[in-house]
Amino acid sequence: MYKDAPPGTLTSKRETGETFRVRLAEAIARSGTSRSAFAARVGMDRSSLSQLLNGNGLRLPRAETVAAMAVACGVSADWLLGLSQEGQVGTSVVDARVEISPGVSTPADQRLAAWHAEAAGYKIRYVPATLPDLLKTEAVIRYEFEGHDLLRQERRIEESEERLQYSRRPDTDMEVCSPIQTLQGLARGEGIWRELPLSARREQLAHIARLLDELYPTLRWFLFDGRRRYSTPLTVFGPQRAVVYMGDMFLVFNATEHIRVLARHFDELIRAAVMQPTEVMAYARRLGG
Repeated sequence: MYKDAPPGTLTSKRETGETFRVRLAEAIARSGTSRSAFAARVGMDRSSLSQLLNGNGLRLPRAETVAAMAVACGVSADWLLGLSQEGQVGTSVVDARVEISPGVSTPADQRLAAWHAEAAGYKIRYVPATLPDLLKTEAVIRYEFEGHDLLRQERRIEESEERLQYSRRPDTDMEVCSPIQTLQGLARGEGIWRELPLSARREQLAHIARLLDELYPTLRWFLFDGRRRYSTPLTVFGPQRAVVYMGDMFLVFNATEHIRVLARHFDELIRAAVMQPTEVMAYARRLGG
């Protein structure tokens, strides 16, 4: 299963998994809660928690479970995953620093997934680089990651499905905003879509229309004119943090004022939208023929 993984991938996953298990056990012990009570609190059974703490597999729990465990222990999800040395959660201290994180696969992808889970109940504002990840077909994901190892492609497909399932939760509130030219280019096979077969492009447009219809109003996609407005890809995770994507890395903004500025930027894009969410559904369907 992992024969196509690049050198160091398995080591990194094992180290992340081991760090997670050690820190989770430490946090549970510090909380003074029994493992049975802790498992019940995060929605697991006692045996599953024991297997997680005592196992040696590569897989980590789902992002929603990691976030629930972090809340139950009073620590951050980043600390549990070994991505931060600061374990305690504190809302009275504002971290005004800007983090620069590598945008590689696990554990950075686990971090993004955990941030989505932690933002449950808040509005998520999202400007994708191309199409929204949760709306992509498997064929499009494989096309975008052609040349990458099979393991990374499979992981991206899993992440897309996880984001889609997250968006089906009743407490989800997500707004997406991107240039109308993104959909037009996909339909015409222009730009990055030039090598993607017509059948795959039509399937992707039909897939977008179906999911937008299913997920509305918890997911709302607005389109602005890319000739008049511009935005770098970004996500604003409620009032907690904002992330700007820059190729193979991303910038993480933790200061409240920085988050507000990026949220206002997103809201300006929506005010300038030339197509509203219900119109985007029909437009994608028309473009797909």
